[in-house]
Amino acid sequence: MMIIGVDYHPSFQTIAFLMEETGECGERELNHSDGQAEKFYRDLKQRGISVRVGMEATGYSRWFERLLAELGFEVWMGDPAEIKTRRVKKQKTDRKDAQLLLRLMRENNFPQIWVPDPENRDLRQLLWHRHRLVQMRTRIMNQLQALAMNEGYRWKKKLFSESGRAQLEKLTLAPWASRRRQELLELFDRMNPAIEELTAAVEREARKRPEVLRLMTHPGVGPLTALAYVLIIGTPARFHCGKQIGTYVGMIPSEDSSAGKQRLGHISKQGNSLLRFLLVEAAQAAARIHPDWRRRYIRLAMRRHKSIAKVAMGRKLAVRLYWMWRNGSEYSQSLEFGSYAGQLEIGHGVK
Repeated sequence: MMIIGVDYHPSFQTIAFLMEETGECGERELNHSDGQAEKFYRDLKQRGISVRVGMEATGYSRWFERLLAELGFEVWMGDPAEIKTRRVKKQKTDRKDAQLLLRLMRENNFPQIWVPDPENRDLRQLLWHRHRLVQMRTRIMNQLQALAMNEGYRWKKKLFSESGRAQLEKLTLAPWASRRRQELLELFDRMNPAIEELTAAVEREARKRPEVLRLMTHPGVGPLTALAYVLIIGTPARFHCGKQIGTYVGMIPSEDSSAGKQRLGHISKQGNSLLRFLLVEAAQAAARIHPDWRRRYIRLAMRRHKSIAKVAMGRKLAVRLYWMWRNGSEYSQSLEFGSYAGQLEIGHGVK
């Protein structure tokens, strides 16, 4: 068995390795563009050496993970924040990082994290692609609104109706402004069919998964939010209680408390930004259509602020979906889910 600690970079990697049987150890730097890294690992496979690779979770490493999976090597993916806390000396180099990863693996102290399968990652690309196209369409719509407002017209949503578009196209503009209007409208026309196609694909994938359909029974939760929740959370068994969900998606306040004084800041935003966005949007939809959610939202907005209330309701929705998934239950207004399930009831003053 060869144990390899990999400090990964997009263009190269620095490794520290150890052969358990012989005690042979060493360090190398492998380039990616010239195929040096791929040749190194394929040579180990041809020599019949079992390999365990440890690396920090990072971006731009899909090809490397696919290569190791193809060769049948064991891959340990580590939590970068936890690994950083294990660094004792204030000296950080690629060589020392690789040595640290190797040492943590040898000591069985490596902070290994859950890694989604290739199908999960590919479906996440579907969600991200649709999300980015919707953002691009929104920017185009805002630019068209600005063109109309500069000419003294403020039609808001009516601008994108048939009559509103006809009026926009009839406006007399300067040559470059006219060209901008024409090209923005062409881009807008191309965006809609693509977004509709991706939305249909999301709905098909949602119908294939019973847990997604179960989460969609909650008010305000559609196929996009439910599918993203299932793909990004992975499995409810990863979490012991609903409070950990709020931490995972980055919807709890950052804290810098000391000497008996509590200092809370903005939310940590350490989780998946797409899931956080969708949860807040779904919570607002639930507040519009469900009396109980609307009452809770108004109460929070009056106490604090609308933006804080939106995030708080999004976090509450994340916890509620977790308990629905974990308990295998559809939404029911008579049920309350939370970390206190099965414990003695505690009155909070508000029902």
